[in-house]
Amino acid sequence: MYSKIAAEMDAKLQKDIQFLCEDYVKYNSFDPALYTKYGVKRGLRNADGTGVLAGITQICNVHGYILNEGERCPIDGELIYRGINIKDIISGCQTDHRFSFEETVWLLLMGNLPTGAQLSRFADVLAECRSLPTNFTEDMIMKVASSNIMTMLSRSVLALSSYDSAPDNTSVENVMRQAIRLVAWMPSIMAAAYQVKRRVFDGRSMYLHNPSPDYSTAQNILRLLRADKQFTDEEARLLDLCLTLHSEHGGGNNSTFAVRVLTSSGTDTYSAISAGIGALKGPRHGGASGKVIEQLEYLKANVYNWDDDNEIQNYLRRVLNKEAGDRSGLIYGVGHAVYTKSDPRCCILKENALRMAKGTDFEGEFRLLDAVERLAPPLLREKWGSDRSTCANVDLYSGLVYRMLKIPDELHTPMFAIARTAGWCAHRMEELTTNGKIIRPAYKPISKAREYLPLRDRG
Repeated sequence: MYSKIAAEMDAKLQKDIQFLCEDYVKYNSFDPALYTKYGVKRGLRNADGTGVLAGITQICNVHGYILNEGERCPIDGELIYRGINIKDIISGCQTDHRFSFEETVWLLLMGNLPTGAQLSRFADVLAECRSLPTNFTEDMIMKVASSNIMTMLSRSVLALSSYDSAPDNTSVENVMRQAIRLVAWMPSIMAAAYQVKRRVFDGRSMYLHNPSPDYSTAQNILRLLRADKQFTDEEARLLDLCLTLHSEHGGGNNSTFAVRVLTSSGTDTYSAISAGIGALKGPRHGGASGKVIEQLEYLKANVYNWDDDNEIQNYLRRVLNKEAGDRSGLIYGVGHAVYTKSDPRCCILKENALRMAKGTDFEGEFRLLDAVERLAPPLLREKWGSDRSTCANVDLYSGLVYRMLKIPDELHTPMFAIARTAGWCAHRMEELTTNGKIIRPAYKPISKAREYLPLRDRG
């Protein structure tokens, strides 16, 4: 834990850092126009914003537009897991009144839908794996607490390699074993890390419950987080929906690509998945839902009439002009690299969340977010000076949904990581079995040759 001595050492170091950074700034900048000059695809993006083609996958398809005569034409977004539309997966499970996350994990890892017998056995396997290794919570979570749960997740996943009899074995059988264990363990790690954070940093009581073998992943998460272990069926099914929607999103998203990059080096499962967690932690990726919640609080504090579109629109225009909000000029929860007309995850989550919000204190906040979804796209087109299509993304509503489920704000991104572990592991296995080359893009060197100066001649 960050101590007073460490704080004093950092304060002293900071004075030296300021001195050192003067030279860094002087010698480590260049004209951004060089990216265009050398044809460099910044962020591995093509000029039209699409991703550079870096691989082939059977796991997921994220579809948001069609190309017509070389021009992008917006369409309603589609999210397809192993060839099956996410809407059909969710609809099928809801019709049968079944939880969908476990079925989705099987589909992503195995490549096909499970039979009833396979799904039942798989649920039993996950239940058997949910309890963390003996003394893991005490030794790896409680002894070095952190106020950031994503940091705890990443460090804990790395630490799990010490509890594995074959951590570096990259055979299909061994990696499948590790994948199933990680999917089962992640909720337990998150819940323990959060409870320890409550005690150490918030001065509140800590409740450490055991997972129930009779519960689904969503049910266990609510059981582990709540002091009384109680929840409603409606709450568990909405959380299960969130997990299913977040479990996979193609090989090109930042965290999944990070997992595939590390996997291509031949490293172990724990290192690769920890890298995915680290990438997801960033506010430009999984941390975006937290920025939406922050934005919502700004809206609530600065918009007098939540039902007045003109007032909301004027505030959002100030946000875009960096005059309000966090002064970034960004409207969080709107826009996506692939989806143009609609984000299917957003549409599904919004529809289901509305039913829970109606008649509660959250209904007003829901209407505020709905106004952002309606009003932000034309304001963005106005700012861009183009008719480019854009839409709300899943982050716009996911934070509010988690709040309705009484899940603390600091757990919103960790919840994303719990779900996405299934997709990361599927991509790791695909990378191991199909690619066979280490991922190594090139960077254009622009430094000029110069002579080495002896120390006495450097002035």
